[in-house]
Amino acid sequence: MEGRDLVRSLKAVGSAGAAQGVRTVRAAWRRRRADAAGLPPRGTERARVPGPVRNVEPGPGGGVVRFARSELRIAVAVNGAVFWGWDGVGPEPSYALAGCPEPDPRASLEPDKDGGWRVVAERVTVVVSRHGAVEVLTPGGVSLRRELPPRWWEPVGGGGTSRWMQRSEVAADARFFGLGGRASGPRLRDGAYRLWNTDPGRAFGPGDDPLYITMPVQLVVADAATHLVFYDTSWDGTVTLREGEEGAGSGHDRAGTCELRMDGGPLRCWMMVGTPARVLHTWATLTGAPAVPPSWALGHHHSRRGFGGEQEVRRIVAGYQQHDLPLDAVHLDIDHLDAHEVFTVDEEQFPKLPVLAEDLRRDGIRLVSIIDPAVKAEAGNAVYGSGRAEDAFVRDASGQLVQGVLWPGESVYPDFTHARVRAWWGRMYEERLGQGFAGFWHGMNEPTSFTAFGESTLPRSARHALEGLGGDHREAHNVYALCMARAAYEGLRELAPEERPFICSRSGWAGLQRYGGTWSGDVATGWPGLRASLSLVMGLGLCGVPYSGPDVGGFHGSPSPELYLRWFQLGAYLPLFRTHTSLRAGRREPWEFGADVLAHARVVLVERRRLVPYFMTLAHLARRTGAPYVRPLWWGAPEDRALRGCEDAFLLGDCLLVAPVLDPGADRRAVQLPRGRWYDTVTEQAYEGPGQVLVDAPLSRIPVLARAGAVVPVRGDDGGLELEAWAPARGRTGGGLAVSDAGDGWAEPEIERYVTRWKGRRVVVERDGEDGMSEPPRPVRVRGLHGR
Repeated sequence: MEGRDLVRSLKAVGSAGAAQGVRTVRAAWRRRRADAAGLPPRGTERARVPGPVRNVEPGPGGGVVRFARSELRIAVAVNGAVFWGWDGVGPEPSYALAGCPEPDPRASLEPDKDGGWRVVAERVTVVVSRHGAVEVLTPGGVSLRRELPPRWWEPVGGGGTSRWMQRSEVAADARFFGLGGRASGPRLRDGAYRLWNTDPGRAFGPGDDPLYITMPVQLVVADAATHLVFYDTSWDGTVTLREGEEGAGSGHDRAGTCELRMDGGPLRCWMMVGTPARVLHTWATLTGAPAVPPSWALGHHHSRRGFGGEQEVRRIVAGYQQHDLPLDAVHLDIDHLDAHEVFTVDEEQFPKLPVLAEDLRRDGIRLVSIIDPAVKAEAGNAVYGSGRAEDAFVRDASGQLVQGVLWPGESVYPDFTHARVRAWWGRMYEERLGQGFAGFWHGMNEPTSFTAFGESTLPRSARHALEGLGGDHREAHNVYALCMARAAYEGLRELAPEERPFICSRSGWAGLQRYGGTWSGDVATGWPGLRASLSLVMGLGLCGVPYSGPDVGGFHGSPSPELYLRWFQLGAYLPLFRTHTSLRAGRREPWEFGADVLAHARVVLVERRRLVPYFMTLAHLARRTGAPYVRPLWWGAPEDRALRGCEDAFLLGDCLLVAPVLDPGADRRAVQLPRGRWYDTVTEQAYEGPGQVLVDAPLSRIPVLARAGAVVPVRGDDGGLELEAWAPARGRTGGGLAVSDAGDGWAEPEIERYVTRWKGRRVVVERDGEDGMSEPPRPVRVRGLHGR
């Protein structure tokens, strides 16, 4: 081991540049020494299981079941969510929860057969066996998930941390989704998935795991019902999944299995049951309503590391204007900072940044700043001095500041798990607002510290406040970025109370949606990276984070014109639509790829701007219901197994079905349709589902289909909100919702409800209000009347 690390050290010095290479070597050895001194050695352990049941104590929503060597606290909440915690732990404190729901007073704890107990509630029944298995059933008695008795490994003699393992069984037909941002999804195949937020340090593709956002959140879809299960512990762990098989071995079903192994933390779990929409709504009531981005953030963003300076930014903006391409935001990467130091500006390259920001804003373009957590550890650095005075930085077990290495060099890291430190950091955004920035993207916040070998993060022995409870980086690591996002969000609410914050965080954890969204990170340029982009967005949406998107075109390398255009076309129908590249990837403006790509990209950008009212409607619905903007095709029909296996198309809200082209050379593609009639939004040809159809996908566009009867709010030629209605099938009705919110303030907009129906030989659209049906107050365009 020592020899391999020495070789890595020598390679690091050679590849990263002498100064930075030496720093990464020093940081790696420093991290190793810190953990050797600050972490308790793992000595002899003994295994423990709950043992036989001893007695019970009824309580609100359920009660406590005591076993020989543990006790299980179980409660059903008024929203139907089930909580259970071993060793008597309760739901709080928790970084994931926005609040703990009240227990359901109607739920009752009753004796069960064979000495077990059951909690009976309206939506679920929870059965606890006499040896500690926990089984959740539908009201009709169908088993959805069975958790076998857990097992702990405790240090002999006390002290240290107990590891634990929980095995679960699900129905043979069940399929797994979620676990945060996974490039190989959205459906999670058999294999092991690590729960440790990780900067891979390179461009990633579908085979890379883990990535920047991991969550112990599973969404499981089966014929009987959908359920979401959340193991509320932030420690490092591994989930091993194995799908079931119907009729396996002599005609018997083989259950699907999940094995969760955690290095520490409480063994506590939330589970919610129902349709996908009900499950995600319940999840949002637990972990917080998704933040609504300002309307400009639902347009097109352009970014590139290496803009160089103000003149290059102005050149790019002028290019968008000259080519008649809509643009809503420009992101500045670390090269706009003074020596890469956070909350600074390189005044040689950007001598009048506030003037640039104001000029862009007059053209409807916002400026967005990157924010990394690392602070250069150098006397004279104002942020470092202020943080030292505030005692804001992470320390080691001996009380010394923990130093890592990031872009500015030797750096220290704020402890965002302390409320006082979050408040201090939030105030720092006043400098950014003063420079004219309207939004912020958080990077390197896994947190990352460059090292020549070992993990590229802080020492696991680093100490954190953890809201006054105290602990180390093993517990704080996965929630570090979540707490950083909270610091920014709360600070911006104080500094700019009239505006909705725009925060996009590369890393995060359960509950990130309360403060903003995320992006893919450094996705590899290539067709596999394009496919991974869609997987990440869908998977994160099913974990409760609806606003996300990839680096269009991939982070490194040079995409072919075809790949760039197909990525651009997909990105236009994802919540965050942003082009971004690395320093070495070159320019990615649409006109750099030739006249044909430019013409097709213009159509894409114009359509995205036209659909911004629909995206804003989806954002407000996500806040109210927890439903993601981007949904798998099985969202409304999880019992349709053909849809359950479809991963190359998605629903955008209830109204649109998007079928991106994910393979080179394709000019047609198969699309799996949910039940009902669907119209091609360009040709208006009608298709009938359920079933698979073959549709045209020329280089100029990807297939987008509208549901019959849908009402889609769009931007009209005059900039106002219009209604695009699609004819329902004969004898049927349809409808849709619209939210008029063109700003970024906090006013609560009204949700307008519309109904479509046939009246004689014409389609009428009416508003469904408190006083009944009435004429729509907005222009209406009916489409699909001539579809075959």
